[in-house]
Amino acid sequence: MEHQPVAAEARSRRARLYCQLEPAAWRRNGLSPLNRGLFALISGAVVTAIIETEPTVADGHDTLFAVLEGLFGLAFSVEYALRVWTSAENPKYGPGWGGRLRYIVSPASLIDLLSIIVSVVTPTGTKPYFFRIFRLMRILRMVKLGRMSLAMGYLFEAIAARRVELLFSLFVGLFFLTLSASALYVVEGAVQPDKFGSIPRAMWWATATLTTIGYGDVYPVTTLGKVFAAISAIAGIGLVAMPTGIMAAAFSEAVQRHSRKDVGELDKNETL
Repeated sequence: MEHQPVAAEARSRRARLYCQLEPAAWRRNGLSPLNRGLFALISGAVVTAIIETEPTVADGHDTLFAVLEGLFGLAFSVEYALRVWTSAENPKYGPGWGGRLRYIVSPASLIDLLSIIVSVVTPTGTKPYFFRIFRLMRILRMVKLGRMSLAMGYLFEAIAARRVELLFSLFVGLFFLTLSASALYVVEGAVQPDKFGSIPRAMWWATATLTTIGYGDVYPVTTLGKVFAAISAIAGIGLVAMPTGIMAAAFSEAVQRHSRKDVGELDKNETL
């Protein structure tokens, strides 16, 4: 009988900590005090990882960056352990060790675990560019900031709700990409074989043009090629605007839908 009050107190502490760690469980506006601290910690870790890539700053300060990385790794390891412990409070995963295991293999948990591992272990004996890739993987911590904002959930919801329209816009873009590259291959292939001598080569130009980037390293020189290029450039404006408009409308709908839901729950609570 003595163990029951202790277990109940442990569950109460776990529930309070879960509300601090999980934004969806926090009933007040904004982030919880703990998540505010984590926000600052993640921001500091990302800034440190970015600054460390600048040789003029990092050279001669290896020990300092190593200590900072160790402290960040320790802090995020503690946070990860707490999230695993409190995951039993999340209805998505369920109670017990089975629920904790489901949390551990979730994408968010795997990202946390990967960022911690990279903080502690960086492969030695690798080539410089490969070493930089592993160091920059620490910036995966920034992904955790999305968990602290309901807006990230709204974004995923908007993508899921408009997946058919987004796929359609993708296929339209691929169609115009292939069409533009084929047209320039026919018109410019003989004049500039190194740049338009095949459809795959011409696709680089088509990609830069349809996305409205226009690097200027590849461009048509014939009159007919310039006409096709102008048409492709104009079409690119619409192709970029199409998914942008779809996502903007879907995101706005998701925000409004959740706002109405929150207002309805608030009115219901006030009535009770």
